[in-house]
Amino acid sequence: MARELVATARLWAARAAVSELGVHARHLRRLWARPGTLLGVDGWPPTRGERLFGRWNYFAQAHLIDCLVDAQERNPTAARATSIARIVRSVRLRHGRRWVDEDYGDAAWLGLALMRAAQYTPVKIAVRDIVRGLRGAWTDHAGGGLWSRADENLKSVRVNGPATILLARCGDRVDMQRARAIAEWMEDSLLDEITGLVWVGLHVNLDGEVRETIKEAYTFIQGVYLGVCLELAAGDPVWAERAERTIIAVSEHLANNGVLRGQGGDDGGIYTGILARYLALAALRLPALTGASATGMAASHVAERLVMTSAAAAWRNRAVARGGPLFGPDWTIPARVPRSPRHKIAERELASQLGGWMVLEAAALLESSH
Repeated sequence: MARELVATARLWAARAAVSELGVHARHLRRLWARPGTLLGVDGWPPTRGERLFGRWNYFAQAHLIDCLVDAQERNPTAARATSIARIVRSVRLRHGRRWVDEDYGDAAWLGLALMRAAQYTPVKIAVRDIVRGLRGAWTDHAGGGLWSRADENLKSVRVNGPATILLARCGDRVDMQRARAIAEWMEDSLLDEITGLVWVGLHVNLDGEVRETIKEAYTFIQGVYLGVCLELAAGDPVWAERAERTIIAVSEHLANNGVLRGQGGDDGGIYTGILARYLALAALRLPALTGASATGMAASHVAERLVMTSAAAAWRNRAVARGGPLFGPDWTIPARVPRSPRHKIAERELASQLGGWMVLEAAALLESSH
């Protein structure tokens, strides 16, 4: 049995590695041909605008960094460490030599990725600037939470989830208190008591009245909320219980025959990969957080099974393209190879390739723990 687990671990690591090679071959190129730069091109085959980074995706770059850090933790190399540092520098250069985006959610996701990349390149100033911006996004409208943008009326988990994790990881007492407040606000305002899932967010009037609850339960919303639960569970066991609840709810409502549900193209290609990442972390951490309780162990097993079944489906339905495997946004459907830059399918998009790569890295992480 032990020998079989080792063999499986090597198998998933190899699959994650070839997925990384595919993304590198098709999507990574220098920014405006400048030496020492590197960014993810949004589409493949790329349009002229995509090649010149006239069109680029700040959100996707954050998750590209995260994927590369996953790969570096799996199998460290000097070349990959250099790539991580170059992408971090290039994000700032392409973004007008600033870190903070007008979209607080994108900024929070980048902040989380930069924290993980800190051992490969200096990021202290970047994280400080992002955290400062997030602190200013909190208001008491609708009971609390962060705005999605300074000029919008939306308060969503897309912002509040990664911001909570980022603030909790800063180590500052005030930031930790704010993280707990945001997390409780999400629990009180956005939990669907029937399913155990978390809704997207609230549209809020300037007088603080809630105009509309956006009653959609995207996969990445559950993923980042699960990450919030794991981050806060060490100091409060109620958050471990909420993590268990979230895992079971995902299993019952957001998976088809054990495969996590796809969320379409554009940024949606990344969404289910984010959920897979946090499910893998939950599978590893919950037993210790719950004292190996029966419910904690059961939820851990469910989380692991969801990741492994989804990774197997993504790999089974991959297409063969230049450089390596190519993934679609729905891992239960065979992926298609785009014919040209004008072939508008999700498989062209960097987001879908990152989503597939993420679930394979999550599977490799779980197998290496056995």
